[in-house]
Amino acid sequence: MSKINKILVPVDGSDNACKAVDQAISLAEKAGASLEFVYVSSHINEHIPSDIIFDRIWEKLPKDITATKHVETGSRPKAIIRVAQETNSDIMGSRGLGIFKGALIGSVSQKVIEDSPVPVMVVK
Repeated sequence: MSKINKILVPVDGSDNACKAVDQAISLAEKAGASLEFVYVSSHINEHIPSDIIFDRIWEKLPKDITATKHVETGSRPKAIIRVAQETNSDIMGSRGLGIFKGALIGSVSQKVIEDSPVPVMVVK
């Protein structure tokens, strides 16, 4: 297994995304990795401004971890994969709990797993 240097965490303000943030912070501390956070604006989450989400994350972020914010628009899976490639990051996402709550994995997470050329970890 290769060393983890950067972890990209897609965030949307959901409880599951918050769990992924917590796990990513823990992993970053252990691995000495930096964090990249990406918020992809869409019609689904347009009522939640990215600065509110990022402010909550930065409140819990340890001072010794380097972190960067990214705000994207468009297709969520494509934007997540694009930022991961541009920043040379591994992806840590969360399982979605949208309309199809009984599904094993959220559609965005599933698409990222299928299409990503970089490692992906999904937090439940």
